[in-house]
Amino acid sequence: MAVHQPHYLPWLGFLDKLDRCDLFVVLDTVQFERRGWQNRNYVAGRGAPVLLTVPVSQGNRDDRILDKSIDNTQKWRSKHHKALAEHCYRKAPYWSEHEEEISLLYAREWEDLTDLALATTRMLMRAFGIETPMVRASELGDFSGQKSELIAQICAKAGADIYLSGEGARNYLDAEILARHGIGLEWQEFRHPVYRQHQRDPDDFVPRMAALDLLFNAGPDSLRILRQARA
Repeated sequence: MAVHQPHYLPWLGFLDKLDRCDLFVVLDTVQFERRGWQNRNYVAGRGAPVLLTVPVSQGNRDDRILDKSIDNTQKWRSKHHKALAEHCYRKAPYWSEHEEEISLLYAREWEDLTDLALATTRMLMRAFGIETPMVRASELGDFSGQKSELIAQICAKAGADIYLSGEGARNYLDAEILARHGIGLEWQEFRHPVYRQHQRDPDDFVPRMAALDLLFNAGPDSLRILRQARA
């Protein structure tokens, strides 16, 4: 299984982790990261990448992700929809196949950041054909641990015996703590695929965009391209 904080319009590394595990726990109980990826991501514009950010209520520095509400006094929905539909992907090969679902996503007035992030994740999972079950950590119970201990407690509660971790956790994840809970550790070692981006020359590829970028450019071939990069 894997555990990861919710991301708005998640990138391909996030989807790769989803595709490689048999249960995905959305870690919504930890502190919200300002200038993190829970409420923003990049899409490929005509020139430089475009950063789409969902404004959130100020709250306290210790606010958990699940407590974070969206600041709808700002016109972020129309801005994000216009960026995707007009500036970034209007002429992409597979934009029209997903245009209606994108429009419906931004027609809804979202209040809770995690709900929005999960909606964008599920939309991408459907489009890619990823069927891994997802559950929120807050639905599994209360966990007192931090970092490695927290991951171990969540895995144990979910009945996992292998934890799939991203490379970013190598500096803090303690395999011995996981082992004490009877949980093995595997590293994702994600390799970013290279594909044709419709507004760029083949030798001018821009990685680490939201996974929508691959979807709008490759359509039904997106999951094969993502999996092929692993080899």
